[in-house]
Amino acid sequence: MTATRTRAARWPAVRPWLGIAARLGLAAVWLVAGGAKVDDLAASGRAVNAYQVMPYDLATVIGAALPFVELALGVLLLVGLATRVVAGVSAALLLVFVTGIASAWSRGLAIDCGCFGSGGQLAAGQAPSYLPEILRDLGFLVLAGFLLIWPRTPFSVDGWLAGESSVEDVDE
Repeated sequence: MTATRTRAARWPAVRPWLGIAARLGLAAVWLVAGGAKVDDLAASGRAVNAYQVMPYDLATVIGAALPFVELALGVLLLVGLATRVVAGVSAALLLVFVTGIASAWSRGLAIDCGCFGSGGQLAAGQAPSYLPEILRDLGFLVLAGFLLIWPRTPFSVDGWLAGESSVEDVDE
């Protein structure tokens, strides 16, 4: 058996476990991000406003809603319900985040992205860290992309609803 055939033969056994790691990892990201913002919705609105891409009132509403959207995505991924849809919404949201950070960087704004906390304008003398934030979000986008392609994972409501009872049943 050649090395290529050996790797191809292992993929069906490994893919469900990579899928569950992607699903739970992305769930943790959304739960931590949403949880970090839900205590101070006004700060979340100020963080969205710091990007200077929309009117203040709209930024406030989006900032107040965003933590709940992130928490909902995290819970749905945690239980594995509507995984492909949630992965698609996650990918779209992550693309918006990457675009926003890149836009702030290109316009010379000195802001904290607010991804895992209050965000907003940085204090005088503080330097933004845009490249690591973009790379981090692109990594999360890879997880969402994996789940878009292979949404069925072990230990999920999706699998239970499809009548899958074991890892071997997850073959999508």
